[in-house]
Amino acid sequence: MRTIDRLFCSLVLFLAIAAALPARAAETCPFISAQELARAMPAFKWSLISNQDGRGCIYQAGRGDTMMLTVFRNPDKDRARELYATFVKTLGERMPLSAVTGIGDEGQGGTSAAGAERQEASVVALSGDYILQLTVYPIGRRADDALFGPLSEAARIAIGSVGKSSERFGNCEWLTAADADGFLDNSTLTVQRTGAGSCMMFDREANTMTVAVIATSRDTAIGMMKRAGPCKHVAIQELGREAFGEHSCSKGNGNAVTIYVWKNGRQASILFAPVKPHPESGSVERLKAVAGRVYGKL
Repeated sequence: MRTIDRLFCSLVLFLAIAAALPARAAETCPFISAQELARAMPAFKWSLISNQDGRGCIYQAGRGDTMMLTVFRNPDKDRARELYATFVKTLGERMPLSAVTGIGDEGQGGTSAAGAERQEASVVALSGDYILQLTVYPIGRRADDALFGPLSEAARIAIGSVGKSSERFGNCEWLTAADADGFLDNSTLTVQRTGAGSCMMFDREANTMTVAVIATSRDTAIGMMKRAGPCKHVAIQELGREAFGEHSCSKGNGNAVTIYVWKNGRQASILFAPVKPHPESGSVERLKAVAGRVYGKL
């Protein structure tokens, strides 16, 4: 799975979340205020339903339209330009694109064809280390210029606040680059903070290691250990009675393995997800060393 594929999967997940949640009042979006959005798109009455951990926002309108604002921070400008070019290529496979002026360093956007199964209007823009994508999926009508114009204006406003993204690169309180040795290609390794208590590392092949730490009770952690699911479970007593591994999953990435550890009211999940068979595919044993270091920091 390439980086663009992983990011596209994230967008699909965001859309699924949006479809499942009722529109409701929510916290503010860090990239565009409600007043700014109303001025840019006066024909819509958007309700913010989810602030995606400071990395994007999902909106719904009364008729069921969905808008997704997503900000991607990159380790440097070269990587940002490379990913931007891939975004433009992928978007261009779904709709004709044209340049959109006045949005960051450069921008492209367009609307889907009249006969497209899913109507979509989208703008993708590059600004330094950042990429902004703003997309509307209208319900029961065409994605046309009357939608694309206001959407572009909203993107012009939001691009000025992409620096408020919670994405961070280069360090993580739970993982170090040395922890990925034997799992990821260190010569192409990117370390990314993905939110409060969560970090991700990935290499050029898109093999990924993540750690996510949440506050939870011991009973909840034990309940997770006993739950039935598509993965095989193995207890890891040396990391505590609440520690266990999941591997050989019949759904999702069958090459992946996850270890869960609990201490002091917090549970950490340590995931290694190779995109194709790997020497450490499904191996709980080697990942225990990484999980042990995370456990020591809880």
